[in-house]
Amino acid sequence: MPSSAVPPGYLVAGYRIGEQIGAGAWGTVHAARAAPGTGGPAEAAVKFIGPGQLGPGRRRTVAQVARSEMRFSRRADHPHLIRTHAVVTLDDPAHPALDGAVALVMERAARSLQDVLSSARPHRPVPGAARILAEVGAGLVHMHRAGWVHGDLKPGNVLLMPDGTAKLADFGLTAEIEGTHAYAPPLGSPDHVPPEWWSERAGARGVALRPGADLWAFGVLAHQLLTGGLHPFLGATARARSLAAQAYARGAAPLRLDDALPAPWRAVVTACLTADRRARGRLDLAALLAAAGGPRRAAAPARRRRPLLAAAGGLAAAALLTLTGAPEPPAVAGPRPAAGPAQPPPSRPAGAIPAGADVPAELRGPIEDAARRCPEPEITPALLAAMLKAESGFDPHAARPESGEYGVAMWTPAVFNAWAQDGDHDGVKDYLDPADAIVSMGNYVCWLDQQFKHRGMTADLPALVTAGYRTSDKTVAAAGGVPERVKAHVDKVLGYLAEYGG
Repeated sequence: MPSSAVPPGYLVAGYRIGEQIGAGAWGTVHAARAAPGTGGPAEAAVKFIGPGQLGPGRRRTVAQVARSEMRFSRRADHPHLIRTHAVVTLDDPAHPALDGAVALVMERAARSLQDVLSSARPHRPVPGAARILAEVGAGLVHMHRAGWVHGDLKPGNVLLMPDGTAKLADFGLTAEIEGTHAYAPPLGSPDHVPPEWWSERAGARGVALRPGADLWAFGVLAHQLLTGGLHPFLGATARARSLAAQAYARGAAPLRLDDALPAPWRAVVTACLTADRRARGRLDLAALLAAAGGPRRAAAPARRRRPLLAAAGGLAAAALLTLTGAPEPPAVAGPRPAAGPAQPPPSRPAGAIPAGADVPAELRGPIEDAARRCPEPEITPALLAAMLKAESGFDPHAARPESGEYGVAMWTPAVFNAWAQDGDHDGVKDYLDPADAIVSMGNYVCWLDQQFKHRGMTADLPALVTAGYRTSDKTVAAAGGVPERVKAHVDKVLGYLAEYGG
C-alpha cells in the first residue's frame, strides 16, 4: 500500500495518522497520536495491511497474513512482544485503497535492530547485545510454549522501545502449531530462513513451519548483534548467503563463525545453526540462554555429568557442554615433563599483507576488514591490496575522467552505487572515501568469486575476479577466462600479489 493512500490526519480507532515510519511487502506503518478523549497511550504505531488493487492470488496471501497478524496480536501478552491496542477492518468506500484494509494500532517503538545494525562496526558487538538477545529469546520461548511459531524473525522485526527494551513484532507469518508444525505463506527473509526452507513444498495451506526455523533465525540474529552486523554465512548478496548456508547444511562447507563472537555465545549460535532440523527442533532455547548469561557451574568431581541435550545430537550437546563447563581432567601425580625446544613464532596467515609491504598503513585496516567479510578463501587482504595498487597506486585522489573512474578503487559512480557499503560508518557512502571504496570493492569481488564458482569456473580465481572487476562477470564467462583486452592489467595484479606472498 503506498503511503499516499493514507491521508494525514486519518482517524483509526481514536488515533490520528501521521508520517510513514516503515513499509513492507504487504503494507505501511505510520506514527499516530491519540485524539482527545481516546484514553489510550498518547503515541502509537498503526500498521495498514491493505488489499489495494491486487490479483486474486496475491489478495488471498495478504488476507492470510492479515488474519495471522490479527489472531496472534489479540492473544499476545508478554513484556517482549509488541502489544496491539486495537485491530480494525476499515470500511471506507471514499478511500478505495483503504476500503477493506486491516489496521493494527500497536505500541510505538523508538527504532528497530535493523537501524542499530546499519551503523554498527564490524567485529564488535552492538551495545547491550547480550541483554537484547536475552529479551528476544524470552519472547520467542513464550511464543513457542504457547504453541506459536514466529516465522519471520529478523532485525527489522525486533523493535527497541524508548527505554531500550527489545520486543518481537510483525506477526504476519506467525502460525499456530498443529502437532509438530504450523503452516504459513511461502514468504520470509532469505537471510534468516533455515536451509530446509528452500526445499519445502508449499501445499494448499502454505509451507510447513516449525519452531526450529525460529531457532535458526535466532542464531543468525545473535551472530549479527555480537559481531557488528556480520552474517554467519557471508556473501555479497542475500542469495549468495543463502547458498552458503545450504552448502553448510549439505556438509559441503564448515560453519565459519566470526572470531569476535564471545565464547559462551559461540556455543549458542552453533547450537541454533545446527543443520539437522530435527536436532534443532529439540533444543531448549531457555536453557541455552541461561547458560550463556549465567555463572558457569562448577564441575562435579564425583560423577560424570549428563549432557543436557544428549538427544539433540552431537553438535547441540557439544554446544551446551561448552556453555556449562566440562569437568576438569584429574591431576596426574609425578614430575612434569621437561619443556621442549622453543617454538618458532607462528607464520603469517595465508593471504595476509606482509609487514614490510608498500601498502599504506591507513589502508591496511579497511583492506583486512573487506577481505574478512567474504567467506571465499581467494579473497584475501593481499589480493585486494594488489588490485588497489594496480588500479590507483593506493592514491585516493586518482582519476580517469575519460572513463569516469575515480578514487583508490577506481569506481565508476553508477556502479559504486549498486555495491556501496559504508566502510567508516559515518552514514555516507562515498566512492572517494577510501574506507567506503575498499569495503565496496571487497563486496563486489566476493560476489564475482561466487558467480564464477557457480558457473564452474574455479581455475585461477584471483585472475578471474580481477578481470571481472575490470569488465564484468558476463564478459569473463563469455571469454571463457581472462579477456585479452585486460590481460596486461591482470598480469600486473598477479605480479603484485606474488610480491605480497599471496
